[in-house]
Amino acid sequence: MANSIVEVRNVAKSYRRGSMKIPVLENITLDVPAGEFMALMGPSGSGKSTLLNLIAGIDRPDSGSIIVANDDVTKLSESRMANWRSRHIGFVFQFYNLIPVLTAYENVELPLLLTKLSKKERNEHVKTALGVVSLGDRMKHYPKQLSGGQQQRVAIARAIVADPTLIVADEPTGDLDKVSATEILTLLERLNHEFKKSIILVTHDQRAADKAHTVRHLDKGELV
Repeated sequence: MANSIVEVRNVAKSYRRGSMKIPVLENITLDVPAGEFMALMGPSGSGKSTLLNLIAGIDRPDSGSIIVANDDVTKLSESRMANWRSRHIGFVFQFYNLIPVLTAYENVELPLLLTKLSKKERNEHVKTALGVVSLGDRMKHYPKQLSGGQQQRVAIARAIVADPTLIVADEPTGDLDKVSATEILTLLERLNHEFKKSIILVTHDQRAADKAHTVRHLDKGELV
């Protein structure tokens, strides 16, 4: 597909536990069109997070190819992969992964420290990202001073601050109450509609899946 942001072809992945080889994904083929908001659903252990990590270049498949933004991520060296991720991937985790000793501003700025942007340019990017998630008035707060929903919004600001090609979110509402979860889903929907961000969301939450354009189901390592 010419307009695909992600092309997964015949991907397999297994892990070793002692002498045992445990298959996690088998023969996965998936296309994600540019501008798509896709949800991946399935029972625990079905391989959803593994597939997300492979697409994001955090892990590598045993076989098959994964092309994201026209780059075959399975062929990148470790150093090139890190640089590629910093340019193309914004990752949102279930448990925020904020650094407690850094303010909201400093947490969001972190990905930009790897770039060639000046301090002034970084400042503009950070303020814009925190503005998008409606936390411009909380930039000097530390994570412990923020609610769970606010911490996840800081995490989303960090994910979008470098203007990534693709946002991947692993259970981003899994640790939130209903009201905060709704706010996060509305924000992701806005990033997709208003900012044209391609999003892949792993979730158990049907409300989250309902926000997506497309829902794909994984079961026992296969797309069904």
